[in-house]
Amino acid sequence: MNPKGKLYLIPSPLGDYEPGEVLPAPLFDAIAHIGTFVVEETRTARRFLSKAGFRGRIDGLVFHELNEHSADSDAEQYVRILESGVDVGLISEAGLPAVADPGSVLVRLAHSRDIEVVPFVGPSSLMLALMSSGMNGQSFAFVGYLPVKPEERRAQLKALEKKSAQSGQTQIMIETPYRNDSLLKEMLAVLSPQTDICLAANITCPDAFIRTRSVAQWRSAVPTIGKRPCVFLLSAKK
Repeated sequence: MNPKGKLYLIPSPLGDYEPGEVLPAPLFDAIAHIGTFVVEETRTARRFLSKAGFRGRIDGLVFHELNEHSADSDAEQYVRILESGVDVGLISEAGLPAVADPGSVLVRLAHSRDIEVVPFVGPSSLMLALMSSGMNGQSFAFVGYLPVKPEERRAQLKALEKKSAQSGQTQIMIETPYRNDSLLKEMLAVLSPQTDICLAANITCPDAFIRTRSVAQWRSAVPTIGKRPCVFLLSAKK
């Protein structure tokens, strides 16, 4: 009977640049033997792995996609590959796999089947944004995506502001890039002038933009984030 394979959690850069600029060298040695990958998007993963030392071997690799369009049964099929004794690498579209990422389903299944999970160090836009914001890094919450409907989103923003004011807890959120500017517009419309907002866009990239300002200050000079990946942080005063 074959021993079970290991599930390697492989971080990827937050932008289109050389992986060696942000990922530790031992990572590339550790994953060099892997031939099967579960990825959020095959084209992006192939490009990343080509830069990470797999150039010339890409066509021999096996890719399986796990994303928001995947069926519930897909992760079950992929965990069977691990059970057959094959090591598998899990790669997110950008940053850490399984954090605000569909890959968490496969990680949970791996634990349920006693499959070893091996994480590697890499960039996390959420933690990089928090450490750059000047906000409370001892008590914070990642709330993910806010509701799409404007009235529900505004209500949630007010609730998060109230929670932050009462507890001192930093609230961290993300948005689909094409809705970045509309989210900022609504934050500036409904939040208190004294509440602080940090915008952290294109973190680790040459054109990174990270600024913390009060709502009142942002209102006087509203930036255009556009479709750059952005993390939004909120800190309200009592």
